[in-house]
Amino acid sequence: MVQLSDLHVGPQVDDEYVLRTFEAVRGLAPDIVAFTGDFVSYQRTVFEHVERIYAHAPRGRLATVGVFGNHDYGPGWRHGAVADRLSRILRDAAGISVLRNEVREIGELQIAGLDDLWAGRFDPKQAFRRLDPRRPALALSHNPDTVDLDGWEGFRGWVLSGHTHGGQCKPPFLPPPLLPVKNKRYTSGEFALDRERTLYISRGVGHVLQVRFNVRPEVTLFELQPA
Repeated sequence: MVQLSDLHVGPQVDDEYVLRTFEAVRGLAPDIVAFTGDFVSYQRTVFEHVERIYAHAPRGRLATVGVFGNHDYGPGWRHGAVADRLSRILRDAAGISVLRNEVREIGELQIAGLDDLWAGRFDPKQAFRRLDPRRPALALSHNPDTVDLDGWEGFRGWVLSGHTHGGQCKPPFLPPPLLPVKNKRYTSGEFALDRERTLYISRGVGHVLQVRFNVRPEVTLFELQPA
């Protein structure tokens, strides 16, 4: 399974860079491709841009799924109509099923997609109501702060997030000074939450500001195995 996060397709991120990333992921021939939000950086021509670029997005042999991040809801993270139209384009142009507090079943694996926290759409109760606790499950949730909120009772498994860009710029031996989460522990990488849940935060592919320092972009490859 490949995780792609925070591509931020738009004027700040070079299109050729995104397309080369897509080509590299296709070369991995993943069974599942999971996008963990911020498909775009919103601008007026974003929909035409999305259709053109994501037509080349890699697809999983078994499934291609994703969740939305705050930038996918347009200015101020509050425009549901922007997200609705984006969801339709991603489905039709790229075959990406955007899960908005929904569950997708892939064989015995259940993938729960949580909608975005900053957009006010995060609803774990709705997302998890269809989960079978006897079967393996994976959750996609753009903002890692969501794992500290109520509503995860009964969920066991990994939670894949993005949002932080790993801080994007990190001085040596110091924490990143700008991190868009309440829990400043959540930078990037793997975090054991409790005995039944593990969080993984991708540093992401794209950026909002055209600079990274000591925080390399990331495409994450997971090998899923029986517990």
